[in-house]
Amino acid sequence: MAIRVYKPTTNGRRNMSVNLHVEVTKKTPEKALLRPLKRRGGRNNQGKITVRGRGGGHKRRYRQIDFKRTKRGNSTVIGIEYDPNRTCHIALIEFADGSRRYILAPRGVTDGEVLVSSMDAVEPKPGNCMPLKHIPTGLNVHNIEFEPGKGGKLCRSAGAGARLSNKEGRWATIVLPSGEIRQVSIECCATVGQIGNTDHQNIKLGKAGRNRWLGRKPKVRGVAKDHASHPLGGGEGRSKGGREPASASGTKSKGGRTRPRGRWTDGRILRRRKSKRYGQLKI
Repeated sequence: MAIRVYKPTTNGRRNMSVNLHVEVTKKTPEKALLRPLKRRGGRNNQGKITVRGRGGGHKRRYRQIDFKRTKRGNSTVIGIEYDPNRTCHIALIEFADGSRRYILAPRGVTDGEVLVSSMDAVEPKPGNCMPLKHIPTGLNVHNIEFEPGKGGKLCRSAGAGARLSNKEGRWATIVLPSGEIRQVSIECCATVGQIGNTDHQNIKLGKAGRNRWLGRKPKVRGVAKDHASHPLGGGEGRSKGGREPASASGTKSKGGRTRPRGRWTDGRILRRRKSKRYGQLKI
């Protein structure tokens, strides 16, 4: 396992671990594929905070990732790189005409390998991209499209991979890492294999300052705020909140439904995910 666990020489070092990134083979990013990334502090285009607890952190540049894999043909892996904007690594690939693109690095893919992106059936090896109708059942896939041609939306984080369990008619059934079973069109493209950097889930930050490096600010309890800032805030002295637990916007945090009703994909969910607290969720 490529993780270094530090000895408890200080309170900050106690239980801290870092990823050695042994899969990374290329240290410097491809300059043509970099874009500036403005820090917004969790605010939208109107200046309103939509994601709380975000701000600061180390300066980053965005790496343009090819989620659509629209350029067909063979490509060679130039190197595996670290990406500060996501949990998984990224692979730099080069086509025969000299153009280069970034893709999510599948597990086990190394420098010099030839990857194929095609709308026809190709060898189902890790890193090859094709429609689900050509991928054999039982294999793990990632970067799965919701709609054909719209780009991969599912299973894009470190170690993620969905199992293609069945194909019937126009629909393919996939089992997601959360336990949810859903159907997507067999015309949707996906990449064979599991995403690499599987050790990411075993990392322990060790100290609060490391969270601040990542742009995550401390979380303040709702009951510690005033009544104007949170539904559980306010009151004389130390109070219990006076109502069921909820977020700052009022959404119930214990058993409340957060998925909007009436989505066009509702009928394609065969089984919802499993919750650690409530077990199997109802459709």
